Amino acid sequence: MRKVYLDRTEFTGAISVFLKDTEIISAGTTIFSMSVNDRNEEYQRYADDYDIKFIFDDHIPYLEFYTVPQVDIMAKDSKGGFIGTIGESCDLESDAPICYINKDLECFIISENETDFLSNIESWQDNLKPYDKITLYRSKSEAEMKLEFIDLSQIGID
Repeated sequence: MRKVYLDRTEFTGAISVFLKDTEIISAGTTIFSMSVNDRNEEYQRYADDYDIKFIFDDHIPYLEFYTVPQVDIMAKDSKGGFIGTIGESCDLESDAPICYINKDLECFIISENETDFLSNIESWQDNLKPYDKITLYRSKSEAEMKLEFIDLSQIGID
C-alpha cells in the first residue's frame, strides 16, 4: 500500500482525504496553545511541582523539528523538551498517546493517553520509555526529500 503524508502545519482544520490503495499519515509538529485567559493557579502548580509548562498564546515556542507522524505540542519543560500527543490534536477525550521529545530530538512515550498522563503526572519523568515510531526531521524540507506529501492545492484546498 502506498503511503503519503498530509502536512498538518499548513492546514490545521478538519479535513478528510481519501485516496484509493493509499495510507494517509498526518505529519508535522503543531502547537496546542491555550488562551492567556485560561491561565490559572492549577497550570502554575503543574509548572512549579512537575516542570510542565503548558503553552499559552503569549509564549508560543519556536520549534526546530518536524515530526512524522504529527505531534501536537501542549507543554514544555525546563530542560528544553516538549510534551505532546501523537497523531492528533490535544484533547482530554482523546486516546492519543503522549510523548516527550528532548532537546537532543530523542523521543519517548510517557503514557497511553492524556487521562493516564494527568493521573500519573507526579511521576511523568520516571515513566519515559524510548519510542521509535516517530521520525524527527530538522525541517519539513528535509522530510519532503524522503517522503511523498499530498499537495492540497491539487485537490482544490488552499
